[in-house]
Amino acid sequence: MTFLFDIGNVLLNLHFDRLQKTILGNSESSLPAILAPINEAYEVGAITCDDFVSRSLAALNTTLTRAQFIAAWEDIFSLNEPMWEVVENLGNQGHRLILFSNTNTIHARHFLERFEGFSLFDHHHFSQDVGANKPHDLFYQKAIEQYGLVPKETFYLDDLAENIATGKRFGFHSWQYDLDDHQAVLDWLASAL
Repeated sequence: MTFLFDIGNVLLNLHFDRLQKTILGNSESSLPAILAPINEAYEVGAITCDDFVSRSLAALNTTLTRAQFIAAWEDIFSLNEPMWEVVENLGNQGHRLILFSNTNTIHARHFLERFEGFSLFDHHHFSQDVGANKPHDLFYQKAIEQYGLVPKETFYLDDLAENIATGKRFGFHSWQYDLDDHQAVLDWLASAL
């Protein structure tokens, strides 16, 4: 079997409050809406790292240096330990493991280097490389073609309902993961395998 794992709020906990505190001086403040289209363009590889950082700094009108901004951008992750036990068990059973995530170069470089568990994965399918992000069909279609996925033999875990809905349309065994109910995914896997 093949297992597709989303990263944010599945394999890694996301701590945007850290980013907000560094960039805005307050972990309770929301990031400006103007950053969303810049980030989306970056996540699908439409702009370079340099463009992303320059545009973000200009939009924020901040005194942060490029290095400070990048460090803050990277500092949003921690391990979701229970899910890594699942990954290790599936890998030990011989299943193919693929990272399946909307992400960008700065984040991917950081988490792939920082967390050694990512070496357990056979492949990674990242929006920055694909030129499309979830929940768009192209993201899923390219994975099917690139990795020879057989949907009925493919299990997919993601935290977002819209991404899971697309996975189901493609015929993947799909589960919407909830950080607050890890037991539910264990039960699902036990019944499905």
